Amino acid sequence: MPLPYWPARASRFLLPPLFAATAFTTGCTALSFSSSGAADAPDAPIARRVAALQPVDALLLGEQHDAPEHHVIEREAVEALAERGHLAALALEMAEEGRSTAQLARTATEAQVQAALDWSDKAWPWASYGPAVMAAVRAGVPVVGANLPRARMKDAMADVSLDVQLNGEAYAAQQDAVREGHCRMLPESQIVPMTRIQVGRDRAMAQAVVKARKPGQTVLLIAGAGHVVRALGVPQHLPDEVKVATVRLLAAQATSATDPATGDYDRIWRTPPLPEKDYCAEFKRQQQQQTRPQPKT
Repeated sequence: MPLPYWPARASRFLLPPLFAATAFTTGCTALSFSSSGAADAPDAPIARRVAALQPVDALLLGEQHDAPEHHVIEREAVEALAERGHLAALALEMAEEGRSTAQLARTATEAQVQAALDWSDKAWPWASYGPAVMAAVRAGVPVVGANLPRARMKDAMADVSLDVQLNGEAYAAQQDAVREGHCRMLPESQIVPMTRIQVGRDRAMAQAVVKARKPGQTVLLIAGAGHVVRALGVPQHLPDEVKVATVRLLAAQATSATDPATGDYDRIWRTPPLPEKDYCAEFKRQQQQQTRPQPKT
């Protein structure tokens, strides 16, 4: 059975590119707002927005991987927390669990940092994530990998214990996200194994956050937006005593919607929309490439 691949959809669930050169989003679900104030105004500085969410043990930023503005916000969030001495660690979906810059000096080169994190530029362009990572390193803050290692994903696909880590409704919602994220092109037999990987990755990120905690400080996790959904993602796997805030970075036009929050996220920070792209067509093309017979040599 192949390892999973999630193409981009409306950008609720954001998962890693395992075969593609760029990361894509998955899922297609309406989002809603939580309470807001001056600190949450669209033009409010990121430092002010971050401060408005404190104090928390963990701040989870859910990005759209291909939105440049989201990477700018991430760097500014790192800088805001570090300048106040509040940043315990920067945890990343983009690096595997067990990888860390903790042993590096503040003056480490970008090449040294990438080596410490075993960075995959093909999957996660360093030009996008490097500024946030290096801001943490320069501040003397450890950057830690939080994602489930690729070498363990095959085992996760067969791990039935992952089927009961969420309640029945949430687990069914994760399965639906996998179906939609694959443009409903996958055999049903692959849905459960791929959902297990999603749950396994959320658990790995939660464990990385717990390990990096420091009293009076905040662990900042950068991950795809699907990983920070309160009812489905990383928050479900954190101990009750961990105070967490979740923020959805959403590349979409502002609306006049005033619906109360449904609990998906504590905040939604909007950025300019991206050009329309047919991610399902791209997914179909890559699927065809993978199944095309290879020429004999």
